[in-house]
Amino acid sequence: MARGKQDTRLDSPKGLRTLLPRRGDGMEQSDRFGRFTEWIARAMGTPWFILGLTIFVIFWMGWNTIAPLAWRFDSISLGFIALTLVLSLQASYAAPLILLAQNRQDDRDRVQIEQDRQRAERNLADTEYLAREVVALRLAIKDIATKDFIRAELRSLLEDLDKRDEEDGVGRANA
Repeated sequence: MARGKQDTRLDSPKGLRTLLPRRGDGMEQSDRFGRFTEWIARAMGTPWFILGLTIFVIFWMGWNTIAPLAWRFDSISLGFIALTLVLSLQASYAAPLILLAQNRQDDRDRVQIEQDRQRAERNLADTEYLAREVVALRLAIKDIATKDFIRAELRSLLEDLDKRDEEDGVGRANA
């Protein structure tokens, strides 16, 4: 950081600002390397890799056993030391690459779990909102007059009107 110029980045702690790559600084290369490690891990977990490695070892041992002495590069009498070193080197690189791929998968899983949790919270909030709306509708419907209620009220009014008509008719007949 230049003297007199303050670092205004707030996305990481002060001590990590110089350690973490910024977008454009190396994130693309880091991501490319991560995809490469995942490709290696996937490739090493296939039957074709095991078959290819077996064919390679058989060819190596066959070549260094059957080929003329001048063409051999690994001695059978010393127990194929070069082959052992090559396989050890392959294993020493394979293990960290597989661990890197697993770490990337763990990071993706963590992000997916967080997204699932947020989605579940939204679904719960939506469900609670809809439940409150249904209760409000039920309460509103209780206040609405039904057909049976209206019919009963109309019958009651008709009976009252019939009684009035009868009383008016009796009162006129007496007069």
